[in-house]
Amino acid sequence: MIPDEIVEEIRARADIVDVIGEFVALKKAGKEFKANCPFHEERTPSFHVVPDKGFFKCFGCGQSGDVFKFLMEHQGMDFVEAVKHVAGRAGVEVREVKRSAEADDPNRPLYAINAFAQDWFRECLTDPDGGAAARTYIEGRGISPEVAERFGVGYAPDDWEALRSAAGKHGLEDDLMLEVGLLNTSDRKKDPYDRFRGRIMFPIESVSGRVIAFGGRDFESDQAGAPKYLNSPETRIYRKGENLYGLSWARHAVRREECALLVEGYMDVVSLAAHGFNHTVASLGTALTPEQARLLARYTKRALILFDSDAAGLRATFKAGDTLLEAGLHPGVVTLPPGEDPDTVVRNQGPEALGEYLDQAVDVLDRKLQILEERDYFSSIGGKRSALDRLLPTIRCAADAALRDIYVTKVAGKTGVRRETLEEELKKQRPRVAKTTKAFKSGKDPTKLLPLVPKAAVERQVLLMMTKGPEWVERATELISPEDFDDQSYRTIFHALLDNPELRVVPASMDALAAQKFEEILSDPIEINHGLEVFRKSVDRIRAEVVYRHVKDIQHQMELTQDEDEKLELLKTLKEWTKEVRDLDPTILQRHSASVGDTT
Repeated sequence: MIPDEIVEEIRARADIVDVIGEFVALKKAGKEFKANCPFHEERTPSFHVVPDKGFFKCFGCGQSGDVFKFLMEHQGMDFVEAVKHVAGRAGVEVREVKRSAEADDPNRPLYAINAFAQDWFRECLTDPDGGAAARTYIEGRGISPEVAERFGVGYAPDDWEALRSAAGKHGLEDDLMLEVGLLNTSDRKKDPYDRFRGRIMFPIESVSGRVIAFGGRDFESDQAGAPKYLNSPETRIYRKGENLYGLSWARHAVRREECALLVEGYMDVVSLAAHGFNHTVASLGTALTPEQARLLARYTKRALILFDSDAAGLRATFKAGDTLLEAGLHPGVVTLPPGEDPDTVVRNQGPEALGEYLDQAVDVLDRKLQILEERDYFSSIGGKRSALDRLLPTIRCAADAALRDIYVTKVAGKTGVRRETLEEELKKQRPRVAKTTKAFKSGKDPTKLLPLVPKAAVERQVLLMMTKGPEWVERATELISPEDFDDQSYRTIFHALLDNPELRVVPASMDALAAQKFEEILSDPIEINHGLEVFRKSVDRIRAEVVYRHVKDIQHQMELTQDEDEKLELLKTLKEWTKEVRDLDPTILQRHSASVGDTT
């Protein structure tokens, strides 16, 4: 017997058009494929294959079913033979096992609980009274009731035990609900309580269509520090880095369009699908992983990235582009207007406007070249050298040999560097960043000295290293933002280096105090040994201070609230953030007068 999860994976990965097309001459007709029926004689095609839904149907003789049914009826295969035939074409290894009908899948109870929760969240959304505010919100975001139903969008009431109580009436155990992350626990609360409260709920499905997790969007809380999105934890059936939101609905459209649209969030996926862009998927609250890229590569070799166009969005775009290239895909970059995302574009300007942006998508390397051209990298020898440092990693990532060759030719033409030289560079690992300062020549471990200096000195240290080369600017902007700087002048300098990583002259527009500090940094002759360690520790110190602000905010909220349950929830968040502070910089709590040592 073939395990159900294997059968479902094969069904999900099967290209029904490819399989049936092996035996029937299919012709594309809009979103479907047509042919003369192979099961009866006819002159006019009435046999339809629907890739989006993974089934075939003859409107003449009535034959219908999925890809396995076609092989069983047309080729005389039994079910196991049909599954193995499709598996061979889809590249799935088939394992047959002996098992009882009752103990066939140890994860079945977890899937069942998630399915119950999805149905319950849907009922809460459609409740005439209780779901009114949630319905108003999603309709205001351009999501019709039909689209909400299609994606299983629901609502978790702002109640600590509503889901747990409903599940208990159906005999669902707390332990299993805790395991899938639908319930939470607290050290000071006797009973488990609902994790998701007062949120729009997005079920996350595996490729085969089983609900494996949830994402919840806060839409009615004005509580400071409340996360905008709250997601299920990783479990036996859910690994966020191995799944893509929306792929279970989009996979056939992706295959049909021969392209995937990669966006950043749940709402973008649902909104774009509501406006006809059914080939849209999103990573699950994390940078695109190699596993997600390889998953997408099962269905297409082309992906368009629609991330934000600000500095952080561009960094995420190029990281995703490199990851897609490594998986053998050809990524393109869609540039949206400043301040816009796919959801706002399609709602405010219409699907035609978004379609125009998609038509203007450029190859990921071409987009890098455009940005470097705009910043005048190719007008000097030093600029060209820096440009190569930014372009070579992307070329290295290209798994497609033909695409890689095109990239080499293009970069050689743009920089004037011979192909042979570029190919030699590509064989090398990414060059290590040169050592850049002398501040710690005492021979002591610099990572132990850093916590002793004031934060302003740490901020200056990061800026000093950023002036030593564009690679340091790139490293810094991946980890921190201007708002993380306490010193206003250093924040101004950080902004200036973001705009121009090659900046080595004080801009005329910079205010006097910032200009003076920037001049001092630029003229500082110090070189740092252990540059990478010092940089990492400096950035961790800055990040720790930022997280510590959240710790203080939560402590303040705990002092104000009279609700014991809310205090328990805040305490749990406080513990998590305190741990993060300590992980980044173990000495930070001792440097501040307020103590949170009793929260862990």
